[in-house]
Amino acid sequence: MELNAIQDKFERVAKKQKVSSSKSHEWMEQVGREIEQALASIIQWDDKDSSISIDQKIIELKAKLQAIDSQSNLDRPQRELNIDFAKYQKLLEKILHPDLSKTYRNADFDPHIINQIITHHFYREGLFDVADCLIREATETEAISLRVQFQEIHQIIDALKSKRNLGPALDWASANRERLKDSGSDIELKLHKLQFVDIIQNRNRAEALKYIKTHLAPFASSHMKEIQKLMGSLLWFGKLDKSPYADMVDPIHWENLSEELMKTYCNVSGQPFTDPLSVTVAAGVEGLPTLLKLASVMTGKKQDFQAMKQLPVPIELGKSFQFHSVFVCPVSRDQSSEENPPMLLPCGHVLCKQSINKLSKCNTRNFKCPYCPLDASVAQCKQLHF
Repeated sequence: MELNAIQDKFERVAKKQKVSSSKSHEWMEQVGREIEQALASIIQWDDKDSSISIDQKIIELKAKLQAIDSQSNLDRPQRELNIDFAKYQKLLEKILHPDLSKTYRNADFDPHIINQIITHHFYREGLFDVADCLIREATETEAISLRVQFQEIHQIIDALKSKRNLGPALDWASANRERLKDSGSDIELKLHKLQFVDIIQNRNRAEALKYIKTHLAPFASSHMKEIQKLMGSLLWFGKLDKSPYADMVDPIHWENLSEELMKTYCNVSGQPFTDPLSVTVAAGVEGLPTLLKLASVMTGKKQDFQAMKQLPVPIELGKSFQFHSVFVCPVSRDQSSEENPPMLLPCGHVLCKQSINKLSKCNTRNFKCPYCPLDASVAQCKQLHF
């Protein structure tokens, strides 16, 4: 991988730099010692001692320094360092600043969809003025409805992060309790737990006990262990940070809850769980090295990258980019679609409908599964839904 090559080259340059620096320090220390010895000898020099003059001592020092310089060979490690550093710079330019135009393909994009994606990104990030400007200039008036939704959640998160005020978040969770329950979210319980810890730290024990009875008791049937933990923390009132429950006061809980609240809000309001623009850019960055290699190989073979209808090699992306199941027929290598859905054979193997039609001669005979010796008919095959 390209990043491994960068790391290997960097480690080599760093090693050469250490060697060069070490030799330079040795040379400087040796020169310093000779100069100090010469100065000490000159200071102790007696005019009566006419056999050795100051000029002679300086001449001797100069000869010693020349001998040290000739034996040090400082220029060799420095020259090697300069060569490796130049190679490292070229590698960085090649990998980190590639010619992206090689991988560009002409495609018909719908400007309306692109504007919607960008507007969604700006609203999601809280850049309301920028999004409003884009809507006005692109005349995308439909996208203004997103503003109200994301403005609400940003106000809630801002109150939570900057003011440690959980009131707006708790009000929203209470108003959407049934929808949160249907989605399997326990964000309301987490908000109440954080509010309870805040009361323990900043108010009194009686108020904390009242809060847990009023707001957390309804969760006891399904989250008894967590409620018991909160009740146990009351015994350490005033010194919770030095108790077995010290993890409850970790400030990271506020940050984590604000992130989870944003994801939960998007889920409940029907917005994408992840920002479409960020996902698109991240996927492009991950797939770009493969595309650059492919374009380079095709250029060497004098093939037109723009003329390809399908990539000859798969581009592997991480699991974070897998949002739904995709079936590729092992016989035809085609991806399933509504017109060509995956079909389950009686033996348990799966083929696309078009492959089954070819094997059965358009449903005129039984056929044998390509992966096992069992016979099957089209009537026995069942369509799969992912």
